[in-house]
Amino acid sequence: MRRYVVGLILGAVLCVTSRTAFALDHNHAAWDALLKRNVVVAPNANSSRVDYAAFKRESDALDRYLTELSAVTPAEYDGWTREQKLAFLVNAYNAFTIKLVLTRYPGVKSIKDIGSLLQSPWKRPFFVLLGEKRSLDDVEQRMIRAPGAFDEPRIHFALNCASIGCPMLREEAYVGAKLEAQLESAVRRFLGDRSRNRYDPVAGRLEISPIFDWYKADFEKGGPGIASVPRFLARYADFVADEAVGHAMVRRAKLPIRYLDYDWRLNDVGR
Repeated sequence: MRRYVVGLILGAVLCVTSRTAFALDHNHAAWDALLKRNVVVAPNANSSRVDYAAFKRESDALDRYLTELSAVTPAEYDGWTREQKLAFLVNAYNAFTIKLVLTRYPGVKSIKDIGSLLQSPWKRPFFVLLGEKRSLDDVEQRMIRAPGAFDEPRIHFALNCASIGCPMLREEAYVGAKLEAQLESAVRRFLGDRSRNRYDPVAGRLEISPIFDWYKADFEKGGPGIASVPRFLARYADFVADEAVGHAMVRRAKLPIRYLDYDWRLNDVGR
């Protein structure tokens, strides 16, 4: 009887130890290392390009990280903090986007080329997350943007769609412990990129990314005192415009808006 009890105790300890050993690394160190090696940040630090050729050479390391993400159970996820959950989903979206591009690289000029008339690349289920077969749209639209899940408009500057027009792929993993600072940085860097967002003093208007049009509803519920895209931009006036007069105009939140064209070309470092 004593041996039986001892065996049960040892089995439980081994089970817990084994389970702990395979728990998700909330620092996302493996993904962080891949990003640091394979993302090239522009000199102004407001945009980046991706070295897909290098990612392809490190496909085994990427696959190991994706396997780690896919191994997370719904029960584990439910026990995490809000910040850990959101960092997990953002990293998963970005990492699986890289994986999708690599399935056709180097013969792909745009992520849209991977889709078809019947199914866009974002609606293609090709990975498992939280126990279910998922598409990129599932992660963004039905997990991150689900009503009441996070209500966080800044995710639109953290998710990367492998396109030049998209906010930059960050050169580090998103981490729950510093997620607030990372999201703020993502917003400021994107708004500081004059190829995608700017105040035109001659025309007296804002010229901004169509992301603000596509996801207008998210910015209309963007927090206290923010009920519209102009109100959201007013909070970041110092990054949207380059001079004091422009800052003041953007803060008034009354400027007309022109949405710029979106560049769907692949954000490859070689292009």
